[in-house]
Amino acid sequence: MTTVDHMACRVLRALEKCAVPYMLVGAYSSGVYAIPRSTKDVDVVLSLQTPADLDPVVSELAPVLEFDPQVTFETITGSLRYILRAVRNRSLQVEFFLLGDDPFVVERFSRRVRVWVPVLEMEVSLPTAEDVIVQKLRWGRAKDIEDARDVLAVQTPARLDMEYVKRWCEAHGTLEKLRTLLVEIAPFL
Repeated sequence: MTTVDHMACRVLRALEKCAVPYMLVGAYSSGVYAIPRSTKDVDVVLSLQTPADLDPVVSELAPVLEFDPQVTFETITGSLRYILRAVRNRSLQVEFFLLGDDPFVVERFSRRVRVWVPVLEMEVSLPTAEDVIVQKLRWGRAKDIEDARDVLAVQTPARLDMEYVKRWCEAHGTLEKLRTLLVEIAPFL
């Protein structure tokens, strides 16, 4: 297990201990459904009743992670984001995205599933494979597009709810990106 994997485990255990509903996203979620890749951060969506609900988690993580109380905005969904940095290795960080009112983010969170993550050696809450594809296409960075393609290829369109994926891609203006990926993976299916 890498240093970032250990950090992810510690964060997820703290969230579960403090009974904070969460969903692990980013490289970890796409890696479960496709091809794992290295990462230096842990991305987690949290559902909090009040900002104070985060205090017990921050206290639990204080020995290894430094909490930055300055809130930032995630530009695509407009959700609030907090950053925690590893005390010993400042290049490692955790990003907590607070569940907002973006319709896709709300639906994605409501559809989350419990999945065994081998690299973490624990069961965690993740978005569905379909929701990983939609969000990765929405973010649209090169590595996100690769992740979306890999999830599509490994899970295969035949096993995915493609109507759901297409509906959200249409809503987000990413349907053409999806079509391009489907053409790219077709020879391998």
